[in-house]
Amino acid sequence: MQRFANFREFYPFYLDEHANRTCRRLHFIGSCGVLVLLLLAIVTGNAWWLLAALLCGYGFAWVGHFFFEHNRPATFKHPLYSFAGDWVMFKDILSGKIRF
Repeated sequence: MQRFANFREFYPFYLDEHANRTCRRLHFIGSCGVLVLLLLAIVTGNAWWLLAALLCGYGFAWVGHFFFEHNRPATFKHPLYSFAGDWVMFKDILSGKIRF
């Protein structure tokens, strides 16, 4: 297993694991869904939406990895850095730094 001293070292690896445009798009869609479902959980006070958010985020991402990127999600070996990477990549897509 590759080791990283910090997130700054990890993020280029993370981006390499998301080279496929469709995989990145699925991550982005899943992250948008997560935000909507988190808002629903807050507005309704129903914690079941949190489970839906988790399934939505990971579901879209894993489909991207298994069917388009053809690799194992970094979540399995680097869960915290991978979670952070999802949101940094989301921000980078929104800002135009990463091609959508």
